[in-house]
Amino acid sequence: MNQKPCLSLEDVKRIAAAAEAEAVANRWAVCIAICDEGGHLLWLQRLDGAAPISAQIAPAKAHTSAVGRRESKVYEDMINQGRTSFLTAPGLSGLLEGGVPILVDGHCVGAVGVSGVKSIEDAQIARAGIAALA
Repeated sequence: MNQKPCLSLEDVKRIAAAAEAEAVANRWAVCIAICDEGGHLLWLQRLDGAAPISAQIAPAKAHTSAVGRRESKVYEDMINQGRTSFLTAPGLSGLLEGGVPILVDGHCVGAVGVSGVKSIEDAQIARAGIAALA
């Protein structure tokens, strides 16, 4: 039987706290979503001042990153380079930068999705959260 690591609730809380700290340090009002490897939501946090739509976009970015096992920016780049057929990919709606997979020992164990500021800043917050696992 194969075995692989998985996120614990304590891991999720650590990621969320580090992501929140990065956002607060930069005064960015965002929504932070964390999901497991199947794209199922484990955490959703909307900071004060974050737009309501970010509570839908952040989980979509996390889901896309987890099930695709890559940053959601990869899909955005493909679409921007003319591969618009990816807009119809089943089950994927967060095709924007800001979803970052959580990789442990070569396994994707989930992802963090952030929405609310520039996409590159969303990804920065997600990476800061994931770095808390190291």
